[in-house]
Amino acid sequence: MASVRIAVAGASGRMGRTLIESVLAAPDMTLACALEQAANAALGRDAAEFLGTASGVAISDDLEQGLAQADCLIDFTRPAGTLAHLAICRRLGVRMVIGTTGFDDAGRAAIAAAARDIPIVCAPNMAVGVNVVFSLLDAAARALAEGYDVEIIEAHHRYKVDAPSGTALRMGEVVAAAQGRDLGQCALYGREGHTGERDAKTIGFATVRGGDIVGDHTVLFAGLGERVEISHKAGSRTPYATGALRAARYLAAKNSGLYDMQDVLGLRA
Repeated sequence: MASVRIAVAGASGRMGRTLIESVLAAPDMTLACALEQAANAALGRDAAEFLGTASGVAISDDLEQGLAQADCLIDFTRPAGTLAHLAICRRLGVRMVIGTTGFDDAGRAAIAAAARDIPIVCAPNMAVGVNVVFSLLDAAARALAEGYDVEIIEAHHRYKVDAPSGTALRMGEVVAAAQGRDLGQCALYGREGHTGERDAKTIGFATVRGGDIVGDHTVLFAGLGERVEISHKAGSRTPYATGALRAARYLAAKNSGLYDMQDVLGLRA
Protein backbone atom coordinates (compact mmCIF):
# COMPACT_ATOMS: atom_id res chain seq x y z
CA MET A 1 0.00 0.00 0.00
CA ALA A 2 1.42 3.39 -1.04
CA SER A 3 2.42 5.80 1.70
CA VAL A 4 0.06 8.74 2.18
CA ARG A 5 1.91 11.98 1.43
CA ILE A 6 1.04 14.51 4.11
CA ALA A 7 1.41 18.29 4.06
CA VAL A 8 1.33 20.12 7.40
CA ALA A 9 0.22 23.75 7.65
CA GLY A 10 1.55 25.94 10.47
CA ALA A 11 4.63 23.73 10.64
CA SER A 12 6.55 25.77 13.22
CA GLY A 13 3.64 26.10 15.65
CA ARG A 14 2.85 23.92 18.65
CA MET A 15 0.27 21.81 16.84
CA GLY A 16 2.27 21.78 13.60
CA ARG A 17 5.29 20.31 15.36
CA THR A 18 3.16 17.65 17.03
CA LEU A 19 1.72 16.71 13.65
CA ILE A 20 5.15 16.53 12.02
CA GLU A 21 6.45 14.28 14.80
CA SER A 22 3.41 12.00 14.43
CA VAL A 23 3.66 11.82 10.63
CA LEU A 24 7.37 10.96 10.78
CA ALA A 25 6.60 8.16 13.25
CA ALA A 26 3.77 6.71 11.14
CA PRO A 27 4.93 3.79 8.93
CA ASP A 28 2.20 4.41 6.35
CA MET A 29 2.78 8.16 5.94
CA THR A 30 5.40 10.45 4.44
CA LEU A 31 5.95 14.11 5.23
CA ALA A 32 5.62 15.70 1.79
CA CYS A 33 5.82 19.37 2.76
CA ALA A 34 5.78 21.67 5.76
CA LEU A 35 4.14 25.06 5.25
CA GLU A 36 4.44 28.38 7.02
CA GLN A 37 3.53 32.00 6.39
CA ALA A 38 5.84 34.27 4.43
CA ALA A 39 8.56 35.88 6.59
CA ASN A 40 8.22 33.23 9.30
CA ALA A 41 11.57 32.75 11.03
CA ALA A 42 11.43 28.98 10.46
CA LEU A 43 11.39 29.20 6.65
CA GLY A 44 14.18 27.17 5.08
CA ARG A 45 14.84 25.10 8.18
CA ASP A 46 14.36 21.37 8.22
CA ALA A 47 10.85 20.54 9.44
CA ALA A 48 12.26 18.07 11.99
CA GLU A 49 15.02 20.30 13.34
CA PHE A 50 13.13 20.69 16.62
CA LEU A 51 13.41 16.92 17.09
CA GLY A 52 17.18 17.00 16.68
CA THR A 53 17.00 15.09 13.41
CA ALA A 54 16.52 15.73 9.69
CA SER A 55 13.43 14.96 7.63
CA GLY A 56 14.77 16.20 4.32
CA VAL A 57 11.78 18.56 4.09
CA ALA A 58 12.43 22.28 4.43
CA ILE A 59 9.71 24.56 5.79
CA SER A 60 8.34 26.61 2.89
CA ASP A 61 5.80 29.32 2.13
CA ASP A 62 5.28 28.07 -1.46
CA LEU A 63 1.76 26.65 -1.20
CA GLU A 64 1.45 25.73 -4.86
CA GLN A 65 4.68 23.77 -5.03
CA GLY A 66 4.25 22.18 -1.62
CA LEU A 67 0.65 21.05 -2.02
CA ALA A 68 1.33 19.71 -5.51
CA GLN A 69 3.49 17.04 -3.83
CA ALA A 70 0.86 16.03 -1.24
CA ASP A 71 -2.14 13.71 -1.07
CA CYS A 72 -3.60 15.40 2.01
CA LEU A 73 -3.13 18.66 3.90
CA ILE A 74 -3.61 18.69 7.68
CA ASP A 75 -4.49 22.21 8.80
CA PHE A 76 -4.85 23.43 12.40
CA THR A 77 -4.13 27.11 11.72
CA ARG A 78 -6.60 30.00 11.63
CA PRO A 79 -9.73 30.52 9.53
CA ALA A 80 -8.28 32.99 7.01
CA GLY A 81 -5.24 30.81 6.37
CA THR A 82 -7.23 27.60 6.18
CA LEU A 83 -9.64 29.08 3.65
CA ALA A 84 -6.72 30.24 1.49
CA HIS A 85 -5.29 26.72 1.64
CA LEU A 86 -8.72 25.29 0.88
CA ALA A 87 -8.95 27.11 -2.46
CA ILE A 88 -5.60 25.71 -3.60
CA CYS A 89 -6.36 22.19 -2.37
CA ARG A 90 -9.66 22.27 -4.25
CA ARG A 91 -7.92 23.29 -7.45
CA LEU A 92 -5.12 20.73 -7.11
CA GLY A 93 -7.34 17.88 -5.88
CA VAL A 94 -5.61 17.60 -2.49
CA ARG A 95 -7.61 16.12 0.39
CA MET A 96 -7.94 18.15 3.60
CA VAL A 97 -8.14 17.43 7.31
CA ILE A 98 -9.29 20.65 9.00
CA GLY A 99 -8.89 21.05 12.74
CA THR A 100 -9.08 24.85 12.61
CA THR A 101 -11.92 26.41 14.62
CA GLY A 102 -13.63 29.79 14.65
CA PHE A 103 -15.13 29.75 11.14
CA ASP A 104 -18.07 32.05 10.45
CA ASP A 105 -21.04 31.01 8.33
CA ALA A 106 -19.30 32.06 5.11
CA GLY A 107 -16.24 30.02 6.00
CA ARG A 108 -18.30 26.93 6.75
CA ALA A 109 -20.15 27.40 3.46
CA ALA A 110 -16.84 27.61 1.57
CA ILE A 111 -15.71 24.32 3.12
CA ALA A 112 -18.99 22.64 2.21
CA ALA A 113 -18.71 23.92 -1.36
CA ALA A 114 -15.13 22.66 -1.74
CA ALA A 115 -16.21 19.24 -0.46
CA ARG A 116 -18.17 18.78 -3.68
CA ASP A 117 -14.81 18.39 -5.42
CA ILE A 118 -12.42 17.06 -2.75
CA PRO A 119 -12.90 14.95 0.38
CA ILE A 120 -12.61 16.88 3.63
CA VAL A 121 -12.72 15.92 7.30
CA CYS A 122 -13.60 19.03 9.29
CA ALA A 123 -14.06 18.69 13.04
CA PRO A 124 -13.72 21.04 16.02
CA ASN A 125 -11.74 18.39 17.86
CA MET A 126 -9.82 15.47 16.35
CA ALA A 127 -9.14 13.61 19.61
CA VAL A 128 -10.72 10.17 19.69
CA GLY A 129 -11.69 10.58 23.36
CA VAL A 130 -13.52 13.85 22.73
CA ASN A 131 -15.54 12.29 19.94
CA VAL A 132 -16.53 9.43 22.22
CA VAL A 133 -17.62 12.12 24.71
CA PHE A 134 -19.89 13.62 22.03
CA SER A 135 -21.70 10.27 21.83
CA LEU A 136 -21.96 10.06 25.62
CA LEU A 137 -23.37 13.59 25.73
CA ASP A 138 -26.10 12.69 23.28
CA ALA A 139 -27.27 9.84 25.52
CA ALA A 140 -26.97 11.89 28.72
CA ALA A 141 -28.81 14.89 27.28
CA ARG A 142 -31.76 12.75 26.24
CA ALA A 143 -32.04 11.11 29.66
CA LEU A 144 -31.51 14.38 31.57
CA ALA A 145 -33.70 16.61 29.45
CA GLU A 146 -36.03 17.58 32.33
CA GLY A 147 -34.97 19.11 35.63
CA TYR A 148 -31.27 19.52 34.86
CA ASP A 149 -29.43 22.76 34.06
CA VAL A 150 -26.66 22.46 31.47
CA GLU A 151 -23.39 24.35 31.83
CA ILE A 152 -20.30 23.91 29.64
CA ILE A 153 -16.91 24.89 31.05
CA GLU A 154 -13.77 24.97 28.91
CA ALA A 155 -10.15 25.98 29.52
CA HIS A 156 -7.30 26.56 27.08
CA HIS A 157 -3.85 28.14 26.88
CA ARG A 158 -3.32 31.88 26.77
CA TYR A 159 -2.66 31.87 23.01
CA LYS A 160 -6.04 30.58 21.86
CA VAL A 161 -7.82 33.30 19.90
CA ASP A 162 -11.45 32.12 19.75
CA ALA A 163 -13.94 31.60 22.58
CA PRO A 164 -15.79 29.52 23.44
CA SER A 165 -13.70 26.78 21.87
CA GLY A 166 -15.02 24.93 18.85
CA THR A 167 -15.20 21.79 20.97
CA ALA A 168 -17.33 23.51 23.63
CA LEU A 169 -19.68 24.83 20.96
CA ARG A 170 -19.96 21.37 19.42
CA MET A 171 -20.77 19.94 22.84
CA GLY A 172 -23.52 22.54 23.17
CA GLU A 173 -24.86 21.63 19.73
CA VAL A 174 -24.95 17.94 20.63
CA VAL A 175 -26.84 18.60 23.86
CA ALA A 176 -29.26 21.05 22.25
CA ALA A 177 -30.02 18.72 19.33
CA ALA A 178 -30.61 15.76 21.66
CA GLN A 179 -33.12 17.86 23.59
CA GLY A 180 -34.84 19.29 20.51
CA ARG A 181 -33.43 22.79 20.99
CA ASP A 182 -31.51 25.28 18.84
CA LEU A 183 -28.21 26.29 20.43
CA GLY A 184 -28.37 29.65 18.68
CA GLN A 185 -31.53 30.43 20.62
CA CYS A 186 -30.59 29.06 24.04
CA ALA A 187 -26.82 29.64 24.47
CA LEU A 188 -25.71 32.03 27.21
CA TYR A 189 -22.09 33.16 26.93
CA GLY A 190 -20.97 34.40 30.33
CA ARG A 191 -22.72 36.21 33.19
CA GLU A 192 -22.06 39.50 34.93
CA GLY A 193 -23.85 41.73 37.42
CA HIS A 194 -27.34 41.15 38.76
CA THR A 195 -28.46 38.35 36.44
CA GLY A 196 -31.55 37.14 38.29
CA GLU A 197 -32.42 33.46 38.59
CA ARG A 198 -31.11 31.05 36.00
CA ASP A 199 -33.32 30.53 32.97
CA ALA A 200 -33.90 26.78 32.75
CA LYS A 201 -34.05 26.97 28.97
CA THR A 202 -30.46 28.18 28.58
CA ILE A 203 -27.21 26.30 28.00
CA GLY A 204 -24.45 28.24 29.74
CA PHE A 205 -20.82 28.57 28.65
CA ALA A 206 -17.82 29.56 30.78
CA THR A 207 -14.38 30.17 29.29
CA VAL A 208 -10.96 30.08 30.97
CA ARG A 209 -7.73 31.17 29.26
CA GLY A 210 -4.33 30.86 30.88
CA GLY A 211 -0.86 29.39 30.87
CA ASP A 212 -0.24 26.30 28.77
CA ILE A 213 -3.54 24.46 29.33
CA VAL A 214 -3.90 22.19 26.30
CA GLY A 215 -7.66 21.76 26.53
CA ASP A 216 -10.16 20.89 29.27
CA HIS A 217 -13.89 20.51 28.66
CA THR A 218 -16.68 19.63 31.09
CA VAL A 219 -20.42 19.46 30.52
CA LEU A 220 -22.32 19.76 33.79
CA PHE A 221 -25.89 18.52 34.13
CA ALA A 222 -26.96 20.05 37.47
CA GLY A 223 -30.18 18.76 39.00
CA LEU A 224 -31.70 19.05 42.46
CA GLY A 225 -29.69 16.80 44.73
CA GLU A 226 -27.26 15.48 42.12
CA ARG A 227 -24.83 16.50 39.40
CA VAL A 228 -23.62 14.59 36.37
CA GLU A 229 -20.34 15.73 34.84
CA ILE A 230 -18.85 14.47 31.59
CA SER A 231 -15.30 15.69 31.07
CA HIS A 232 -12.34 15.39 28.76
CA LYS A 233 -8.90 16.71 29.65
CA ALA A 234 -6.03 16.74 27.17
CA GLY A 235 -2.55 16.37 28.65
CA SER A 236 -0.79 17.00 25.35
CA ARG A 237 -1.54 17.71 21.68
CA THR A 238 -0.74 14.13 20.67
CA PRO A 239 -4.39 12.96 20.77
CA TYR A 240 -5.32 15.66 18.25
CA ALA A 241 -2.51 14.58 15.93
CA THR A 242 -3.40 10.91 16.31
CA GLY A 243 -7.00 11.65 15.35
CA ALA A 244 -5.91 13.83 12.43
CA LEU A 245 -3.80 11.00 11.03
CA ARG A 246 -6.77 8.63 11.34
CA ALA A 247 -8.81 11.18 9.43
CA ALA A 248 -6.17 11.37 6.68
CA ARG A 249 -6.24 7.58 6.34
CA TYR A 250 -10.03 7.64 6.16
CA LEU A 251 -9.94 10.16 3.30
CA ALA A 252 -7.53 8.04 1.26
CA ALA A 253 -10.46 6.04 -0.11
CA LYS A 254 -12.74 9.04 -0.71
CA ASN A 255 -13.13 11.15 -3.83
CA SER A 256 -15.26 13.95 -2.38
CA GLY A 257 -17.61 14.76 0.51
CA LEU A 258 -17.62 16.52 3.86
CA TYR A 259 -17.02 14.31 6.89
CA ASP A 260 -16.24 14.71 10.59
CA MET A 261 -14.62 12.53 13.22
CA GLN A 262 -17.88 10.78 13.97
CA ASP A 263 -17.66 9.38 10.43
CA VAL A 264 -13.97 8.55 10.77
CA LEU A 265 -14.53 6.64 14.01
CA GLY A 266 -17.77 4.94 12.95
CA LEU A 267 -19.74 6.69 15.69
CA ARG A 268 -22.40 8.18 13.46
CA ALA A 269 -25.80 7.11 14.75
